[in-house]
Amino acid sequence: MDDNTSEDLPPHSRLSAGCKLCYEGAKLVLFLTGLCHRDCWYCPLSQERKNRDVIYANEHLISSPEEMIRVAQRMSALGTGITGGEPFFFPDRLIEYAKALKKEFGPEHHIHLYTGMAPDKDIIRSITGLVDEIRFHPPGDLWANLKETPFHQSIRFAKDAGLDVGIEVPSLPNIDDLKEYLQCIDFLNINELEWGDFNADEMRSRGYLLRGDISNAVQGGWESAKNMADLPKVHWCSSDFKDRVQLRMRLRRIAANTAREFDEITDDGTIIYGVWECDGKHVSIPGDLDDDLFERFEDRIETGWWILEEIADKITGSAYFVERYPDGGIIIEVTPV
Repeated sequence: MDDNTSEDLPPHSRLSAGCKLCYEGAKLVLFLTGLCHRDCWYCPLSQERKNRDVIYANEHLISSPEEMIRVAQRMSALGTGITGGEPFFFPDRLIEYAKALKKEFGPEHHIHLYTGMAPDKDIIRSITGLVDEIRFHPPGDLWANLKETPFHQSIRFAKDAGLDVGIEVPSLPNIDDLKEYLQCIDFLNINELEWGDFNADEMRSRGYLLRGDISNAVQGGWESAKNMADLPKVHWCSSDFKDRVQLRMRLRRIAANTAREFDEITDDGTIIYGVWECDGKHVSIPGDLDDDLFERFEDRIETGWWILEEIADKITGSAYFVERYPDGGIIIEVTPV
């Protein structure tokens, strides 16, 4: 592998059960809260989420387990990854949402959980049977002596409870400090260090640079992790993989379940359709279209991009193509006809 690039596809033999489902795009991402008791300088959360008590299911802002279930159903989720912020910041909420997932989809619905805390035995017991896999995020200054910290006890509690137990951390320069600790866990995930809105100043102050013009990855991330990446139990998760493979597979899954007859699904899992701004409830559409080839709204008609292209010279008002994430997700591009 070239030192200036990231691994694209991971070797499946080193993936945890939760990672395998993420690779398939089959996991709902449940962001339980943006609040956290720690303030990691490298935290990549956006301004919309960091230090805010908000809940997201995939890209959807939600406020109840019922809304979460509907989002999970629209992607036929086989599992859920619970993240934050710190999911244990609100333990009752964590249990409520995990119970709802298991009740709706059954015990085979795989749930993995990220935490920057070292939960005691009672807290671990409270999630047993709900969470299948737990991923600890100990601070970097503890990595060299992890056995002497509360994280070691918490990891032992989780293993005794029958959970799959791992550590998930970014590719900091001292990542090799975790080598001796591999014997105590089931897996180690090393995430490529990424530049974000909130951590940009911290990155600059430490001399980090972006790896490329179209990537959030930071230069030096792979170099820090490469001595560990080929060891048993270790998985290197590159920024490229998360952006180009993991997200794409999840979007494709959602699009297959939610796209309308006239939405074109791209290779990246986004959808493309046409928009005609007009009195959408009353105006006549040129041609003789089947009802499933357009949808009326108060201020517009949405239809296939190829249909809009064909009728563009027969209509008045703004008309354009939209590319966006499926299921009402973010708009990526708007192109005038």
